[in-house]
Amino acid sequence: MINYKKYKKGIDMEKRQPDPEKMKILRSLPLDIKQSLTKEEVDAFLYEEIWPDSLQEKLKDFLVD
Repeated sequence: MINYKKYKKGIDMEKRQPDPEKMKILRSLPLDIKQSLTKEEVDAFLYEEIWPDSLQEKLKDFLVD
């Protein structure tokens, strides 16, 4: 039986390693911002190239072009 929570697009979700630089940035965010992020937004921040609109909105003051 396949555990669909464990797999996304054929990737073992438990074996993914976040970019250390992204993890450092995430940890440096103000506490109120970190607490406002959902699990899905944190996952997108650490592993995805395209972020959901909600994450972009929450981090808009910290993004640079």
